[in-house]
Amino acid sequence: MKERFLFIVKEETAMKWDKEKLEGYNPGEIEQKWYDFWEKEGYFHQEPEPSRKPFSIVMPPPNITGQLHMGHALDNTLQDILVRFKRMEGYNVVWIPGTDHAGIATQVKVEEQLAEEEGKTRYDIGREEFLKRVWAWKEKYGSRIEQQVRRLGSSCDWSRKRFTMDDTCARAVREVFVSLYEKGLIYQGRRITNWCPHCHTALSDIEVDHKDEAGHLWYIKYPVIGEDDYVMIATTRPETIMGDTAVAVNPHDEKMKKYIGKKVLIPLVNREAEVISDEYVDSEFGTGAVKITPAHDPNDFEVGERHHLEEVMIMNLDGTMNERAGAKYEGMTIRECRRAVVEDLRELGLLDHREELNHAVGHCSRCKTTVEPLSTKQWFVKMKPLTPAALGAVADGSTRFIPERFTKIYNHWLETIHDWCISRQLWWGHQIPAWYCDDCGEISVSRTDLTTCPHCRSTHIRQDPDVLDTWFSSALWPFSTLGWPDETPDLERFFPTSVLVTGYDIIFFWVARMMFATCEFMKDVPFRDVFIHGLVRDSQGRKMSKSLGNGIDPLEVSDRFGADALRFTLVTGNTPGNDMRFYMERVEANRNFANKIWNAAKFVIMNLEKYDPDFVPADADLTLSDRWILASYNNLVRTVTKRLDAYELGDAAACVYDFSWNCFCDWYIELAKQRLYKSDDERSGKTARYILVYVLTHTLALLHPFMPFVTEHLWQHLPHEGKSLIAAPWPQPRKEWDFTDAAAAMNIIMEAVKAVRNMRAEANVPTGRKAPVTLVPADAGMAETLHTYESYFKTLAFVDEVHFLAPADKKPENAVVAVVPHIEVYLLLKDIIDVEKERARIMKEQEKARGEIERLEKKLANRGFTDKAPETVVEKEKEKLAAYREKMKALMKRGEELEKL
Repeated sequence: MKERFLFIVKEETAMKWDKEKLEGYNPGEIEQKWYDFWEKEGYFHQEPEPSRKPFSIVMPPPNITGQLHMGHALDNTLQDILVRFKRMEGYNVVWIPGTDHAGIATQVKVEEQLAEEEGKTRYDIGREEFLKRVWAWKEKYGSRIEQQVRRLGSSCDWSRKRFTMDDTCARAVREVFVSLYEKGLIYQGRRITNWCPHCHTALSDIEVDHKDEAGHLWYIKYPVIGEDDYVMIATTRPETIMGDTAVAVNPHDEKMKKYIGKKVLIPLVNREAEVISDEYVDSEFGTGAVKITPAHDPNDFEVGERHHLEEVMIMNLDGTMNERAGAKYEGMTIRECRRAVVEDLRELGLLDHREELNHAVGHCSRCKTTVEPLSTKQWFVKMKPLTPAALGAVADGSTRFIPERFTKIYNHWLETIHDWCISRQLWWGHQIPAWYCDDCGEISVSRTDLTTCPHCRSTHIRQDPDVLDTWFSSALWPFSTLGWPDETPDLERFFPTSVLVTGYDIIFFWVARMMFATCEFMKDVPFRDVFIHGLVRDSQGRKMSKSLGNGIDPLEVSDRFGADALRFTLVTGNTPGNDMRFYMERVEANRNFANKIWNAAKFVIMNLEKYDPDFVPADADLTLSDRWILASYNNLVRTVTKRLDAYELGDAAACVYDFSWNCFCDWYIELAKQRLYKSDDERSGKTARYILVYVLTHTLALLHPFMPFVTEHLWQHLPHEGKSLIAAPWPQPRKEWDFTDAAAAMNIIMEAVKAVRNMRAEANVPTGRKAPVTLVPADAGMAETLHTYESYFKTLAFVDEVHFLAPADKKPENAVVAVVPHIEVYLLLKDIIDVEKERARIMKEQEKARGEIERLEKKLANRGFTDKAPETVVEKEKEKLAAYREKMKALMKRGEELEKL
């Protein structure tokens, strides 16, 4: 029987524990201590070991300019939970951290610093000197976010950390660029891009913030040449008229068909343009005819390509008008030009009218300048040849999205994708490996830097000054971080990675790009699973932002309540793929949970004086509560493991919470106390200590991925094997502890105890007053169990006497009754409460509730209130009314019960 319950203790790892007194819970005193310990002892690092299953994650790289925000905190917490879980399960684990060079964001930071400190621009000091300044800035400030990630407890392998511009990543970037160029998948051409007139660079879609602005829709007449007629155009951008090269209508629009093929005169520049037909035109918007400006609108550019239209560029790259806009407008800003154009059109009688219109306007996410769609010469990746493999990998299940619904977003973006503009007019970043020869005019793309032209051997060559889009290097992250293009042991062992944890907002910007880049170069998927989480919003459901001033600093929250409490709040408030609202009250509640566990451990530790590490209870030593807690523990292990494997991290955490607080702390510890203090039954005390230690230490192990600091600290103070909880084996259920019948019986007793507690609370019985209880079990088996464990009622239900009746016996009078499965519970209250006083109190409460019900009913019947008040206010009043009605119902029932006493 001994081996049946033995938690095996190997001789070389004897049971040990920290016997120092456990003081009050103060997360600030323990969290840094244990992170330093884990890192110093090398627990975050594992070498490739073929004998074990691999589990690998690459951290989505935060910008080196970044400050840790709640999105980072959520993302890193979810990753760390998975990593700690798999590490304890015995997997060969690697979690690679890293940072992104954040091209435009970092360059803006350094340019601002240069202007503030020296009054200079980057052009004043030149490219080489400027890049020295950027690298110096990176060395000084770039590691800040790494320290902040550590503060959360992220157990990533810092010895493997990567930077998107380190030597390995730089080689990977160049290899991919040159390979795609050689395959004809990278080309240079002129297309519409998002252009920032202030930063003087093309921008990716994610670098553009769209916000609604009040604007106008101008209705302008385009005269039909040779006829006394005109085509009416509605536009939000009259300043681009000078760049028009066509007017388009929908071929199915009956009222506009007559204009197709005719010529109109472009106002102000008096240029002839044809009316063309294209299904791009929405017949229901505006007038049904649209001006086509191929050089200044992405949709017009596509129309222009289909119809071979001329591109007329009327703007300079700084956002001013150029000579092709006309002498009058040249040099004007866009706003100045708009006012002038509108006035000129009015004077010419071509402005019909204008309408107010709110529309989304793009702004540079860094400098907030309005973005202009401009046709510029850039480098592009041909996307259509790369998408089939990326789409197929998800279709055949090689990579799956969790939740699965995000597959549609991924597929839609890849199915409708355009060629990717990868060049940026910046200095900070991966400089494009293309050289132009001034003598022969050829372009050469090379894996190594060139000093002579490969075509004519001229030395008059210059490298393209542009750099690559930041997303180009981060698209290679799943394999460049593992050492590619070299065939490293890490790449062989840990690729493909196991899971990517990221938000739904960058599925197209990053996830899809990693998929097609990896499928192309590794001929495999970058990750098996994509675990999608939502955004962290404020308590009102608003996105956190600087402009709203509603951002919450996770470091400040950690300093106040502890990183464990913050982590637990983020995971328990998170359902995969959905946004979560952040409430500081929940963080405080989770700090209280950590404190509850702390106090439970403190109680166990205080009772370890007689703990015998060699004692193992026999089956006969186990009480009903022992069997119940062991069976409940078994169920907990199975459930938590299953839910973690299914990425149901919030549910897993909630299960550990419920078991720890309700089952272990509130029930088992209370029942174990009497056995610990009994001097006449030493074996029962030893059994209780054994189970307290076993269940607590293994529950701490289950809780460790979620709350690593407090669990490590408490585990060290309790009897344990090994040096650290982070390296302890993941708990396993033990079949011999599946005490199904005992668990069911204990649950019934617990329901009966709760019934007594509720009846006492409803009767307003003082805590110190005990009352007799009468139990009527439904059958002989339950009767035997209740007789054996009647002490549970005395311990947990403030009962001084327990009486038993058979189902056929006469039931007690002057008692309140509750019925739970297999038991009727009668509580005799007449002698322990002042019935008249309680009746008077109940009547007073009924009168108060009735008054509130009448007031709220009258208020909600008033249309003046319900029609004018905000919906949230009305709903709140309805909730109050429902609560008072429920309270009144309970008070009426209580009054009826008092009449029987």
